[in-house]
Amino acid sequence: MKVFKFGGASVNSVDRIKQIVDILRLYPDDKKVVVISAMGKTTNALEKVVESFFGNRKEEALQLFDHIKKQHLNTAKYLLVTGANATDARLMDLFTEVEWTLHDKPVKDFDYYYDQIVCAGELLSTTIISAYLNEQGIGNMWTDVRDIFRTDDHFRNAGIDWAFTEKNVREKVVPLFDEYDIVITQGFIGATDENESTTLGREGSDYSAAVFGNLLNAENVTIWKDVAGIMNADPKAFPSAVVMHELSYEEVIEMAYYGAQVIHPKTIKPLENKNIPLIVKCFIDPALPGTVIHHKTINNLPPVFVVKQNQVLLHLQTRDFSFIDEHAITRLYHLLTQINISPNLIQTGAVTLMVCADDKEDKIGQLAAAASEIFDVQVEKNLTLLTIRHYTKEAIAEMTHEKYIVLQQQSPHTVQFLLR
Repeated sequence: MKVFKFGGASVNSVDRIKQIVDILRLYPDDKKVVVISAMGKTTNALEKVVESFFGNRKEEALQLFDHIKKQHLNTAKYLLVTGANATDARLMDLFTEVEWTLHDKPVKDFDYYYDQIVCAGELLSTTIISAYLNEQGIGNMWTDVRDIFRTDDHFRNAGIDWAFTEKNVREKVVPLFDEYDIVITQGFIGATDENESTTLGREGSDYSAAVFGNLLNAENVTIWKDVAGIMNADPKAFPSAVVMHELSYEEVIEMAYYGAQVIHPKTIKPLENKNIPLIVKCFIDPALPGTVIHHKTINNLPPVFVVKQNQVLLHLQTRDFSFIDEHAITRLYHLLTQINISPNLIQTGAVTLMVCADDKEDKIGQLAAAASEIFDVQVEKNLTLLTIRHYTKEAIAEMTHEKYIVLQQQSPHTVQFLLR
């Protein structure tokens, strides 16, 4: 048993959808759950529909959704022949599900409506792709993941009910493999016990694949992306960036913590629990080895660079020159939680606390105002946070040359510089 996940970039055009056929034909003997995201920028387009609807601009919301409908019907038209009519009918049912919501007036909170509307993206893409694969001789069964993944009602960041979901996988998914080698389903979404759609939060589609991998005791989980694998830096900013062909679960979590655009830690945990390898492969060139993430500790990794622009530093100083103690730190963390700010770096001195965070002007303003009731506050903006994992003297010298170092933190494996 394998689990494949195809993201939005891998299904954003007719040509790329056709590549999925070629990839699946490379693995003819394996049972597979194939998790697929919404096509291209569909999620962004659906978010605009939600914003218009929640702003009581019903006609605008319907017009925006009509554009999404036409895009999907057009894609189906170019891909399908024998299954075209049946697929169009299924698409119309899914369109109607959204339009019922859009013809109402919002009486619940934004996040609830977000999930009811945005979930359509994955349902539409998988409906078309499942039909296309069947036409191409790759037999599969389409499954609505909302019938499988039971979640709580924390809309936009729903939590999985693992026990109930495991029962659903065992009773509703596993028997499908008696007749089919491939089950096509959706990433990112689930449903409550009242059949209300939910979404699983950041990197939800990768997480969906990991949940299936865990509950099916998969041999591995493969995420197909438009890159050659996980790299030691953003290749747009670092032309000499290289692919790292093996990484440990812990290394990927560390990279994600410092802001690298890799795999989200919540995707890693279900796989790490059962020692299931996660493979990142290139759908443009499947022959490339990609990156394998597993328990094995990997030595001699190259320096890994993570750069975060638009950083702000808050200098907080006690007013009476009393030492920074547990009480002061506790109050600071309470403020950060209350305002929903995730600090990128905190450094403590005798009478000062320094907090580096993304410069979200409204939130930083709130934090500075609230902190000024406790501390003397100064705010410094337009800074850059550089993190180097597995640093070398040469890497540090190159990256900090002719830069003013505002703040530095260093451990045996990681160094961070806040630069002006």
